[in-house]
Amino acid sequence: AVIRKHPINEGFLVTGMLIPSVVPATTPLWQVALATVFAVVIAKEVFGGTGMNILNVAMTARAFLYFAYPAQISGDQVWTYLGDKAAVDGFSGATALAVAYNAGVDGVPVTEALASHNTALGSDMFSFANMFMGWIPGSIGETSTLMALVGALILIGTGVASWKIIVSGFAGAYIMGFVMNLFAVNEYMAMPPQYHWVMGGLAFGIVFMATDPVSASQTETGKWIYGLLIGFLTVIIRVTNPAYPEGIMLAVLFMNVFAPLIDYYVVKANKTRRLQRATV
Repeated sequence: AVIRKHPINEGFLVTGMLIPSVVPATTPLWQVALATVFAVVIAKEVFGGTGMNILNVAMTARAFLYFAYPAQISGDQVWTYLGDKAAVDGFSGATALAVAYNAGVDGVPVTEALASHNTALGSDMFSFANMFMGWIPGSIGETSTLMALVGALILIGTGVASWKIIVSGFAGAYIMGFVMNLFAVNEYMAMPPQYHWVMGGLAFGIVFMATDPVSASQTETGKWIYGLLIGFLTVIIRVTNPAYPEGIMLAVLFMNVFAPLIDYYVVKANKTRRLQRATV
């Protein structure tokens, strides 16, 4: 038997694996199906199919859900905890980003608020170690920074993703977090920069979304700029705009749009330098 490939089938396969990783476990299945159809048809097939889309397909699906059904995608998360405590069927509670934002509003040091956040499962849930390992509530793909880094090694090793985008993305988030520390208008801005790496979907977004070889920058210099700006924008959106506590979704989609412009000016600059070196 021969399995024939079709752009729509491939789109559903790839998008169908990523979308469940970036939405809450409580999202109704019909909404996930609707978002998948929207992403494949509107964000991919309309632009010509596989290899022609200008926006990351999975992120487009999440953006659709975010603006079409905000109550379902931004509510409390239901999850199962399998750490050093007895397993429970489910638990509903605020995410680390929500705790950090509320701490900034209340004037409580963010690291203290995260470490002492009381839940039915303990008071140290949002410690840096737990957030790095993934023992926290949230969408399945965004909880474990460790697993995101493992995925990064696999993608880089197989040549699918660019290490330049990943490194510059994390660097951009750290730099902007450090800049926010210099101003520290509230406690959220004073949060240590490395906490942005392990909170929310930044790690997952940079590794699996920003590195999409179709919608990302194609030039080598452009990849550094592209990743750096995604890191910058993610932290800026997180800290300064309470309406969008995550940040990585809008940052990736925004830079998808500007990726061709970045490549254009990189190529233009390379041509200018070569012409200046040319001899007549």
